[in-house]
Formats: sequence, structure tokens, C-alpha cells
Amino acid sequence: MDTYLLPAAMRELPPPWHDLTYRRSQALEALAPTEERLEQARHVLRACLPDRRQSVHDWDEELRDFYDDRDDHVLDEADAWLTRIMPTTSQVTRERVVQVVGAWADMGIPTVPEPPTEQWVDRVAAEWAASVRQALAYDAFTFIERATTAGSPNGGEAEDVALLAAAFVRVGVAVEAAVRLLVSLGRPRGEQALRELVNDDEVRDFRPYVRSRLLGLRRSVYDVRAREATRDEEPLLPEGLQGLPYSWQNDFGWGATAPDSQSLAQARSALEACLTVERLPDDAQMCGDASADCSAIAEVVRALMPYPRLVTRERMNEAWRECQSLGFEFQGIDAACFAKVWCKRIADRVTAAVFRWLADLPQGGEAAGDKEPAALAATALWAAELAERCARRGSAVQEAIWFLHRTDDVPGSREALARLAFDPSLPATTRNAAQEWAQ
Repeated sequence: MDTYLLPAAMRELPPPWHDLTYRRSQALEALAPTEERLEQARHVLRACLPDRRQSVHDWDEELRDFYDDRDDHVLDEADAWLTRIMPTTSQVTRERVVQVVGAWADMGIPTVPEPPTEQWVDRVAAEWAASVRQALAYDAFTFIERATTAGSPNGGEAEDVALLAAAFVRVGVAVEAAVRLLVSLGRPRGEQALRELVNDDEVRDFRPYVRSRLLGLRRSVYDVRAREATRDEEPLLPEGLQGLPYSWQNDFGWGATAPDSQSLAQARSALEACLTVERLPDDAQMCGDASADCSAIAEVVRALMPYPRLVTRERMNEAWRECQSLGFEFQGIDAACFAKVWCKRIADRVTAAVFRWLADLPQGGEAAGDKEPAALAATALWAAELAERCARRGSAVQEAIWFLHRTDDVPGSREALARLAFDPSLPATTRNAAQEWAQ
């Protein structure tokens, strides 16, 4: 009596879905996505959906490193025995897995116990059954996605597909293909399903991936908002930052901006403005980092407010609400604190960009050409003072200290670097960074 590893619905799948060899994918690529075939693909998904969360451990992964540098393709040959002995879903049985494991033992696969234990056979059987579900679901989602990009399915079918895709994400099977299909469904249904998933505890370790794809779908909404004028909105950054033409896209980098009197004055004004931005206590900042991926939150903030002039109370509140809807859990931080955290981070990034630009300007004996050498010489004096102040308050410490090192032929820079290196009141990281360049 055979011990089947797949449910009856999977064992009875029609061709080409029942085929577990490479020929299935080839056959599906050649099929036009008619309504009947799309319904068949949905049937495959319903048949493959497990009733609990799966874990595909890639049981052969530990062999991969062992065989990576070999030329005899033993590992690929070992894998091929699975479909060689079980080429269709109706043939996936424990007894055939025993045959496969026996073949592996004869081939000398190093992780196969000799003789194979019952426990080891059960593990291989469970993982093979899970991988069959995964492969079939992946192909079904890919087939439906192809139809979706061509204008199908209709409303009712889209609802069914969205529910199936979300269910597969929750059980951890064919997650990438399921999420990709939801993205192809677009707004509103695909977006709605992705929003529900990022707020679902069952999604767990897949949440960052789901969120990243949802962010891509939401990007057009952010872009529209970013193009709107601020009108009567309340600015949150000081006036010296609001006029900067540089954006998050290049990390507020000044690029090839010429170091003339106007740009140097703007740099000084920006640094002085950044020094007035409120610094939050460490515990408040830790609240902002504790349970949220800062890079993903930053993506929302910079998309809604790509330029400093767009950083307003209203848009920060929108970013706060958006992040909450994206499944970020903030502990001990409200909308007002969120705004302060990100104003501080924006100011720090602008500060870093300014000092990187200043450090790259011709210094000392370097050829300044027609770059207004008098203005450059005067810059080192006020910039050294501002660099020390920024480093002391923990803003763009590395960039400020690097600037002081680059201009250490100027007495003001050399003295500031020495003070930072040996001031016991400063954090050890600041002192160590200064000491590295003060010698």
C-alpha cells in the first residue's frame, strides 16, 4: 500500500500541471491564458495550499558548498533522482522517496546516513512534498500574472486570486510569486491585500519583502504629493535649509557645484541652520529605531518630502500615518516625536553633504584655478568652527572630522581637531575618530 505524500486534489491534477519535470514549465509557457486555463491555474493553487505554515529547509543546501567546486555534477544528478522516480504528482510517495535515498547512498552523497534512518527518510519526504507544492504554486501564480498584465482577470476572478495569493504568503509557500501577482493586480485590490499582509503577524519574516513591494506600488502616490505646492503648510526646517536645491535622491550632495562666493555663503547658512535643529535625547531616538526599519521609513519620508522646502508638519503627519499603515510598530513615539526625529536626521544628512563638499574643495597648496582662492581661504576659518560644533553635538561627526583633517594646515582646523581628540566629555567614538587624524 503506497503512502502518498500529497493530497488527492494534487495527485489528480490534469496535464501539464501534474508533471514534476522541467517539461511542465515549458508547456505552460506555450499555453495561451484562456479563461478555462486560468480557472485551472486557480484550481492548482487551491489544491496546493497547505492548511498550516510550511518550512522548506532546502535540505540539500548543506551539500551545495561541498559540491560547488566539483565538475562531476553529482549533486545535480542526486536531485534528478527525485523527478526520475516521481515524475508526476500521483507518484509522490514515501516508498519512492526510500528508493531515491537508496540511490543517493549508492552515489556516496556525504550527508546521507548509511543505512538511511527512518527519521532521515521522513525529513526528505516532507521537504520533497513541500517543494512540489512550492514549484506548482509558483508556476500557477506566474501563469496568472501573465494574464493579469494582459488585462485579465475580471473583478470576481481578481478577488479570488488576491485571496489565494495572500493565503500563500501567510503559509510561506511561493511567497515571491504570490506577492508579484498582487503587485500586478495593482490598485485597489492588490494594494489592499499587500496592506493587510504587512499588518498581519502571520507574515512574520516575509514582512520586509511584502512591504518593499507595497512601497513600490505606493510610489506614484507619493510622487503626486511631492509635486504639490506647500501653500499654507507649516515648515519644520529653519529658513537656511528651506532654499537648498539639493534632494534626498543624491543624499543632498552638492556634486559639481562651483565654490564661488554665493555657494560658500549658502553652505555656511545651511550649516548654521542645521545647528539650530532640535536634538532629541538618545532614548527618544532609540524609540524611533527600535521596531522599524529606518531605511524603509526613510523611503516614505524622502518620497513625500524630497526637498527640504517640502518638510512640513502636514507632510510629516502624512508620513507618520503612512508608516503605521505599512505595518511599522512605533513604541513610545508619536507623530510629533516622529517629525523631530526625521528633521534631525535630515539636518544631519545635509550637514554631512556640506562637509563632504567643502572637504573636496582645493585646499592649501592645491591649485584653485579660478575658484576664488580668497573665498576658499576664508571658508576654512568659519567652517572649522562649525565643524567642531557639529562634531560636539553628534551631527555628521565623521564628515566634520574629515573636513578638519583635510584643512589641518589651517591653525583653526588643527586646534579644533586636537580639542575633539582629547576632550573627556565627548563620546569615545568622537574622540577616537579625531585622534585617528590628529596624529
